[in-house]
Amino acid sequence: MSKLTSVHHLALTVTDVDRSVPWYVRVLELEEFTRREDPDTGLRKVVLRSPSEEFAVVLVEHADTGRRSFDERRTGLDHVAFKVSSHAALKEWEGRLAEYGVTFTPAEPSRTLEGSAVIVCRDPDGIQLEIWADPEP
Repeated sequence: MSKLTSVHHLALTVTDVDRSVPWYVRVLELEEFTRREDPDTGLRKVVLRSPSEEFAVVLVEHADTGRRSFDERRTGLDHVAFKVSSHAALKEWEGRLAEYGVTFTPAEPSRTLEGSAVIVCRDPDGIQLEIWADPEP
């Protein structure tokens, strides 16, 4: 049997794609690729790609807006971690997040993998996002 090779995309439910898409484009430098809206169901989806096209993030807005806000302590998504090439790149991301007024925890050693470092922030819906650098040689 063939093995999984990577993550193709991840889909996040958001309360308002018109609010979330510009944030992901501006802050995370993702590019809008395609958009689909179904007037009959109220479902709206926007596919965003990384500039390298190695992965995609799909933002999904459902018509039912009676949901509670995001909480990683409930069953389902805990967080999403995006990888950068180095600890120096992680420092550059700190500057970028600060420039856009995004609240974040500065790069700190990960408790999960010795030698790695991580920045933690949240998107407009409170979904926890991490920017991760693996250990350097």
